[in-house]
Amino acid sequence: MQVRSVRKLTLVLGLIGLTFAGGCKKKVATTPPAQAPAPPAAQPTVTLNASPTSINSGQQVTLSWSSTNATDLDVQPGIGKVAPQGSTPVTPTQSTDYTITASGPGGSATATAHVDVNAAPPPEQPAPSASEADLFAQNVRDAFFDLDKSDIRPDARDTLTKDAEFLRTYQDIRVSIEGHCDERGSTEYNLGLGQRRAEAAKNYLVSLGISANRIDTVSWGKERPFCTEHGEPCWQQNRRGHFVMVK
Repeated sequence: MQVRSVRKLTLVLGLIGLTFAGGCKKKVATTPPAQAPAPPAAQPTVTLNASPTSINSGQQVTLSWSSTNATDLDVQPGIGKVAPQGSTPVTPTQSTDYTITASGPGGSATATAHVDVNAAPPPEQPAPSASEADLFAQNVRDAFFDLDKSDIRPDARDTLTKDAEFLRTYQDIRVSIEGHCDERGSTEYNLGLGQRRAEAAKNYLVSLGISANRIDTVSWGKERPFCTEHGEPCWQQNRRGHFVMVK
């Protein structure tokens, strides 16, 4: 009986000891699980296009672009800050490389568009206008006369009428009419005949409305022949009222 009581007491004391021993054991703190690292910011992308890519000087080009993951975009030369996507006209004066730079939290990216500018063709030069001297030579003709005559014959009237039309158009031109003769007859006689021929041509022009102040006359008689052969074909060439521009 006594022995049982002792065993019970021993068992109770053992249980109490275990209880206190468990209560005095140091508690170990638990570590919270590690947080997963944030994903890196996405790298920007950007494109730049020019249309057309080749122009003549003075023509216009359209630049267009688009981007992703960018917060700042800049186009150079000469354009500056732009929206994440868009377009703008440009008029380059020489061949140019346009560059767009896109920046964002994930870095930066660039794109380039090249535009060729062809030199403008030189302006067409107007054809050189004929000088008044050239026009005079092309349009004013001499009046011819019969042997020993100073009368204005029909063919000479037609010639002088056309000469008058030219002189009316170019009113700042003055003329000298030289009287010429063939080799027959004396020097004195031909000087007089040449003067009469020059005056006859002048008077006809005056009758057509050309001012006498624009017309001088002189006689060379037979001293300055146009043809030096002997015979009627050559003599006819020398019987004339010859026009000289004296502006």
